[in-house]
Amino acid sequence: MKVEIECAGCLLHRGLFQITEATDDCALQFEVTSALFQLFTKEFQPTAVPAYLGTQRDRLIRRMTGNPDPYAKIKQRSNQKALEFFPSVRKLVSNESSPEFRFRKACLCSIVGNIMEFDIPGHTFNYGDIERLIQRAEDDLAIDNIIEIFDTAKEAGRILYLTDNAGEIVFDKLLVRELKRLGAHVTVGVKGGPIINDATVEDAKYIGMDRIADALITTGTDAVGLMPEQCSNEFLSAYDSVDLVLAKGMGHAETLTELNLSLPHALLLRTKCRPVANFLNVEKGKNIAKIML
Repeated sequence: MKVEIECAGCLLHRGLFQITEATDDCALQFEVTSALFQLFTKEFQPTAVPAYLGTQRDRLIRRMTGNPDPYAKIKQRSNQKALEFFPSVRKLVSNESSPEFRFRKACLCSIVGNIMEFDIPGHTFNYGDIERLIQRAEDDLAIDNIIEIFDTAKEAGRILYLTDNAGEIVFDKLLVRELKRLGAHVTVGVKGGPIINDATVEDAKYIGMDRIADALITTGTDAVGLMPEQCSNEFLSAYDSVDLVLAKGMGHAETLTELNLSLPHALLLRTKCRPVANFLNVEKGKNIAKIML
């Protein structure tokens, strides 16, 4: 997926937020902002991929401010709030009458969890909205390939589950559990270092994903979405050995659609901005379960 003109405002908006979170030094804030303008002047072209630009932006901010994770406090709060809702959401899944219905409900809960993202212009959410959005998740489902994903998962011996945001990863546990119930060996992949509010191994262990997944690995890099050329050999070995990849969030949609895929990939996300919605030919604020074969 390539950038639209609207991506410029989002990339800058998120960058400015991170700069002010990363340092209170006004002189340094101006210096980093100037460097950010220079980066976008050079790199913001019609052929650019939003996730690639976001990765460059975040690396620049962390390097210049010396702050390793401007979103650290926000991620911690997201994990804590999601864990508060987890028992009631888990009950919604466990109450379903069949493996297919449980899988469907777990997919929808996981997708709704993707609302937990910050500083996207025009996207706001309250933690208290989560249960309401889960109740109406079917109504908001604009691309529904859940049956196809379920059927593919049933035949998959090994599955790689790529997470997105902190907080959201709590609800991913429900879907990982259902994938395992289908008989698959499930490896969960998180980011190799802080990048926006994406989940890292620390987040995964805090919320207990390591006790559910068969294996927990990192991509070996701090890139938004998936950029195989930057990933570790360990991750690439795991990626190349599975039968199905489930990938959460807009960053994975932006990057995976740039790759020549050799195995089935399923995208699970909420369209939180118009460019991603336009790319998928749906409205903004919709739930997506799309399989790419």
